[in-house]
Amino acid sequence: MGDIRLGIIEDEPLVLGNLEFYFNKQPGISVAYSDNSVEGFLSNVMRNAKIDLILLDIGLPGMSGLEGIRPIKEIFPNADILILTAYDDSDKIFKALCAGAVSYLSKRADLPTIKEALLTVHHGGSYMSPSIARKVINHFAPRKMSQKAVLTPRQEQIVQGLVDGLSYKMIADKYLISLETVRDHIKKIYKKLQVNSKAEVIRKKLDGEI
Repeated sequence: MGDIRLGIIEDEPLVLGNLEFYFNKQPGISVAYSDNSVEGFLSNVMRNAKIDLILLDIGLPGMSGLEGIRPIKEIFPNADILILTAYDDSDKIFKALCAGAVSYLSKRADLPTIKEALLTVHHGGSYMSPSIARKVINHFAPRKMSQKAVLTPRQEQIVQGLVDGLSYKMIADKYLISLETVRDHIKKIYKKLQVNSKAEVIRKKLDGEI
């Protein structure tokens, strides 16, 4: 398969220097070109240069790494882009992946881990730092329906009445409904919230669960 020709776009001199030094010493990997900005990379790298993988930072001077993914892919359509950044918020993760990055790594990762990511991607896989992967999984995990959302407006009024210390009769009088209607709503509220007492309903309300 030949050497992996690596491009690096990183504006922190120490980080860039460490990456270049480490990967140039790894068998089967060579740093083909590096720059401290997307603009510099696109302007100075040879258009016919063979680059297999690109390590790309997000927080760069001028064009951000996120903005740079598409123009980089236009010039190097066969190169896989791995984001290497200090940013780990969900918005940036998904923008990067949607723009065409195949991996997202935290700068907290050590050099052997980054190498593992490069090799994984080079062999057709994808790689994400564990903390990043957890955010992706959480994003797609089924969300529990808010308990507040399942209560009707009238039931929410009745719950508030309980919190305010009103009796069933006082709640009925306040909302101009029958005592039996209040009791019927109370039964439904208990069932929806999976509780068995007025005290539990009040606790959930005070704890912000409903």
